[in-house]
Amino acid sequence: MPFGTGEEAAQVAQEISAQFASGQYPYLTEIAMAHVVRPGYDYADEFEIGLDLILDSLQAAMSRLES
Repeated sequence: MPFGTGEEAAQVAQEISAQFASGQYPYLTEIAMAHVVRPGYDYADEFEIGLDLILDSLQAAMSRLES
């Protein structure tokens, strides 16, 4: 990620959200404003959880296809 501190993360989130029309991605905006800019937030913790969800879903889909 192009940031190392919470302040830098907030700046990146604001720059990204400024590229979209107001209300275009309300859930992305909610996550960015409610969690990412929160002091102590570590995006690396979220990455592992998200990756596990994706891999579990892919494994389940492959199992259904093989049945």
